[in-house]
Amino acid sequence: MVQLIFLLLGVEYLQKRANAIRIIGLIWVIAGIAIFIDALDNAIYFPIQFFAWLFLIEGLATLAVAWTGVGGQRMLRYFKGSIVVLASILIFAGSHNGNFLLSMLLGALFMLDGVLQCISSWIVRYRRWKVALLWGIFEILIAIFFFQPYPTHYVGTLPYGLGIFLIFGGIHLLTLSSRVRRLDRVSISNAGNNINSSGINFSEGVGKIEKKEWNGPPCDNEHALVVHVWTPTGSSKAPTQSYPLIDRYIAAVDVNGVISTGHAALESPEGIYISLYPGVEIDRSPDEFGRILRATAENDVPGVFQPDYATESKAWCPSTVQVKIRNYDPSKLKEFWENYKLKKIYNLTHRNCSSSVSNALEAAIDGAVFRLHGPRAGWLSLLRILVTPELWVAAQIRKRAVTMAWTPGLTLDYARALSMLADPRPFGWARIARGAAILISNIIESWRSNKFR
Repeated sequence: MVQLIFLLLGVEYLQKRANAIRIIGLIWVIAGIAIFIDALDNAIYFPIQFFAWLFLIEGLATLAVAWTGVGGQRMLRYFKGSIVVLASILIFAGSHNGNFLLSMLLGALFMLDGVLQCISSWIVRYRRWKVALLWGIFEILIAIFFFQPYPTHYVGTLPYGLGIFLIFGGIHLLTLSSRVRRLDRVSISNAGNNINSSGINFSEGVGKIEKKEWNGPPCDNEHALVVHVWTPTGSSKAPTQSYPLIDRYIAAVDVNGVISTGHAALESPEGIYISLYPGVEIDRSPDEFGRILRATAENDVPGVFQPDYATESKAWCPSTVQVKIRNYDPSKLKEFWENYKLKKIYNLTHRNCSSSVSNALEAAIDGAVFRLHGPRAGWLSLLRILVTPELWVAAQIRKRAVTMAWTPGLTLDYARALSMLADPRPFGWARIARGAAILISNIIESWRSNKFR
């Protein structure tokens, strides 16, 4: 999540607040350690009921707006909301059984994530896979700590969980401030205090995006970046067999046994088109499957970039889904593309069509918040990002994709989440509240009209 916050806020925003972020991170780490240690002696002074109410409100709010998500967004929102509501109910139960079930729930989540990360890092062997493997092992150890009763027989489960959350969150904030402080200050100062990395002078109001939020995605005639996705089922030439999740995120198998993995591409109004194909056929036989999944140099093959969307769609078929984003930086996208296209290499898990698009998309939306608000962007801008559900959704998708492999399905959900962060929409709960208020007002007005008729 740190990478996404860093990406969306931009260097200009974070440099002004690096010291404050560092102090907040230290406070979080110290508070987390204090809460964790306080719970070890079985004498709990922690306001459990207060946080139970917070969890319940947050979970219900997430479930209330979950329907507004699309595809994997909706699924992740429902999952998060259900888990948080269930946790709050177990806390309110307050009995030994409630504490036990809450410990099992938290332990299962850490265990699942840790095991999945260990397996994927060991199989794929991407860059820094050893660090990811150690982190997965650490998550498994945390899960074991929640599973076993020592030292408080599950009474301190909530303080343990909140303490770990604050410690991890504080470490992330410290990492964020450290990354900002390590940046080349000279190159940034040369750009001028009022000029962002795109060269737009916000003090004169030139090129600044006037709107701060939109009610929906861009129209067909709007100037916007387009992410094209050919889903495995949508790009199959014959009817496909139903394999939930697999045909959504990995591959689809049609009635003839033909496998379709889908595809992803990115197109900008400035003429940039990023669509990477393997230049030679990759052996996908079951005997070689484990070997070709490794993101190592021996699995690199020559890559071919398609010229444009018109040529590619004519040779194959139109893309199944398009995600459009208004708030992007053409210069950063061009810089990424000029460097990326020099290396014409394809790797099934490390450098494929989907990873190319996802990396290009991250380069394009860099500093999205600063482009919206300019130097006036304050702490409320950071708060808005933190409370936007799509930040958590995008972080989960990115974590799974980076530790395993980017696929067209993951890229589609990632692009949808980032589009909500780069082009902010009114919060779902706010729309529900406004809709409810309008409905109540109409009912009252109708009642008054009938009463005095």
